[in-house]
Order: sequence, then C-alpha cells, then structure tokens
Amino acid sequence: MRPVVLSALFLLAVTVIAPLLGSTHIDLGKAFAGASPDYDIFYYARVPRVLLALLAGAALSITGVLFQCMLRDPLAEPYTLGVSSGAAVGAVLAICLGFQSTGLASLIGAALVLLIVIGMSVDGRRMSSFTLLLTGVTMNSIAFAIILFLHSIASFAQSFAISRWLMGGLDAVPYSTLAWLAAIVVPVLILVTMRAPQWNLLAVGEEWAASRGVSTTLLMGFGYVAGSVLTGLVTSLTGPIGFVGLIVPHALRLRFGADHRTLMPCSILLGAAFLVICDTLSRTMNPPTDFPVGVLTAMGGGPFFLWLLRTKRRSLWM
Repeated sequence: MRPVVLSALFLLAVTVIAPLLGSTHIDLGKAFAGASPDYDIFYYARVPRVLLALLAGAALSITGVLFQCMLRDPLAEPYTLGVSSGAAVGAVLAICLGFQSTGLASLIGAALVLLIVIGMSVDGRRMSSFTLLLTGVTMNSIAFAIILFLHSIASFAQSFAISRWLMGGLDAVPYSTLAWLAAIVVPVLILVTMRAPQWNLLAVGEEWAASRGVSTTLLMGFGYVAGSVLTGLVTSLTGPIGFVGLIVPHALRLRFGADHRTLMPCSILLGAAFLVICDTLSRTMNPPTDFPVGVLTAMGGGPFFLWLLRTKRRSLWM
C-alpha cells in the first residue's frame, strides 16, 4: 500500500506543477479571475493537455503490464500486438483521402486489427498466447508496409501531415473529448486492476493459472480487448507514443517487485506522471518550438531501458 500512496502523491504534485510551466508566464490570480490571456492559456491550452497526458500515460503503462503478463515477454508493449499499427493505417489513409476525422479512422483501423488478431488466436475454446504474439507481429509488418506505400504516393502536404502524426504528440483537446475518453479509460483501468491476483497466476504460466481455477482463455481475451481499447483510443488522439508501456513497468518491477496488486496501480499512477513530465519537457525545452512527445519518449526511453537492463543484469550477478 505504501508504494501506491507514494505514487499517488507524486502524481498529484506533477499534476499541480505541470500546468504552471510553459513558454509564457501566467498569473494564476488573473487566470482564476477569468482575465485574458492568462485564463485562456491556463484553462484551454495547458490543463486539457495535462489531463490528456494523464489519461494516455496511465492507459499505455497498464497496457504494457498486461501484454507483458499475457505473453510472458519482457519486451511486449502496447504496440506489440498490432492495434496501434492498425490505428496508424486508419489515420494515414484518412489523411491521404482528405478526411478531417483522423481520430475516427484510426479507431476503425484499430478495431479491424483487433478482430483479425482475436480471430486468428482463438482455437476452439482456447486462446494461444504464442499465436497472439505472432499474429500481432505479422499485423504490425503488414500495417507498416501499407503506411510506407501510402506515404510514397501522398502529396507533399499529406506527407508532412503523416510524418507529424506518426511522431506522436499531445495537443489541447476539448473538455468534451476528455470527458468521453475518461468515461471509457477509467472504468477499464479499474476492471483490469481488480483482476490483479489472476494476472499474478497467469504470469507464471497458463497451465498453472488453469490449475488454480482461472479461465485462461477468458482472462487473456479480456486482457487483449482491454489493452487494445486503451491503446486504440489513446492512439486515435495522440498518434503512436512509444516506450511508456515498456519503461514504466520495468522500472517499477525493479523497485517494487512483480506482484500485480502493487505493480498495476503504481503503473497507472506513475505512467500518467511520466508522460506529463515528458510532455512538459517537450513544450518547455526550446520555446516556442514544441517537440512531439513521442520523439522525446523514444530518444530518452531507449537509453534508459538499456540502463535498466544493465542494472538488472548486475543485480543478478551480485
């Protein structure tokens, strides 16, 4: 319980401080009084962006925990099983066709991949984690090839828009968008966390979990659908943001252990804080330039992950 409380306090501190930072100084007194431009900058530019980062970071982090548990693969992350690639194909196709609703198109693409992967992975009443992984990797390759083809035939303006979307980034979105996103993401996070004891059993092995009375097919199906819904929704609004679902769970396992009753709530809280910090850095490092947060997480996450692996190996040697 102590790690969860500390994680919640850290998240609270990050959430309070992040909207105060930016390239333009704001007076909180004027913002609270409704005086422009402080009010507009604070309530319509910074706060929605921080809230989106909170929801996206929590969703991507818990999905990383889920997929690493189901596949028993330490390198699994939210984008391993193809849903994000399907969302990317949908968004890129919408850009090439001149549609405005890239978010809706990306959701349709994610849903199609979700159905394909589940259909290929279910054999009778059993879902194979091995087939799930292979199908996801295959769908990633197919989606990547389609994106390359569409990118090659796109116009200059479309090519720029595609490249920008694929970098992944956070922008201020309407509060109505945040409301429906939270209405889906928060219940899914709660449902996933409530099954933490079952995830502990599944992490050992499917046969072990089945011998303890767990319906592994239903549990894995629920985990894949839940992770895919979270990833698809977030990707439709932000584009692909990598390494959050890989770095945060690994770092927390080294610190708190592999018990999902602690790992999952801490991943939700600290994954949200991690993405808020990364996004704050992306918009304050070189103002007024706003770096895509997906680029920052990749550039910082890769070396950090190598350091984590090195630290873990040393601890095993000692």
